[in-house]
Amino acid sequence: MAKFTKLQTLGKMVETGMVPVFYHKDAEVTKRIVKACYEGGVRTFEFTNRGDFAHEVFAEAVKFAGKECPDMAVGVGSIVDAPTAAQYMQLGASFIVGPLFNPDVAKVANRRLVPYTPGCGSVSEVGAAQEVGCDLCKVFPGDVLGPNFVKGLKAPMSWSMLMVTGGVKPEEANLKAWFDAGVTCVGMGSNLFPKEVIAAGDWAAVTAKCREALGIIAKVRQKA
Repeated sequence: MAKFTKLQTLGKMVETGMVPVFYHKDAEVTKRIVKACYEGGVRTFEFTNRGDFAHEVFAEAVKFAGKECPDMAVGVGSIVDAPTAAQYMQLGASFIVGPLFNPDVAKVANRRLVPYTPGCGSVSEVGAAQEVGCDLCKVFPGDVLGPNFVKGLKAPMSWSMLMVTGGVKPEEANLKAWFDAGVTCVGMGSNLFPKEVIAAGDWAAVTAKCREALGIIAKVRQKA
């Protein structure tokens, strides 16, 4: 079961403005990354369902976070079908994210009041997702759609809460463009976790990068 309520989890996403997106087949590496992000101020963490036995790694990460990172809401990404969503919710996922919109996932997530953030690439998809209870929709792929897509969508649908993933960088110009356009938060993966940093086990660098990114987000939000 999810550790946090739907409103608590969404509140963390809104407050911090960033959701790190990460996958590693080694549970110990994943735990260290979760802890490093937490120490950097992160309060929502997305582990992606991308490799064999990913659910086993996730289960260990959730248990670890429950003890070592008490305010961290750990969710799962890359979910495309309802059975997989249900499996991860049973393991404690506080939120579900997908690269696409699947109404069947919304049904199982809504039943347990777990936030479902589907990947949407058009205004119509966002609208359809909102109709079935998706409070926060993911603009994906962000590097293809761009900030102008967000700005254009928000004009007639100002109530929309959007998270962009893909092409988001921990740089002021990049983050300013997205938040000026109107996103609620951003999902950040490889640019937040360089391969060489992970390989070297430089967890302090991950913490520093998270703290830096959150600082930039707080700054650009004040000017948005």
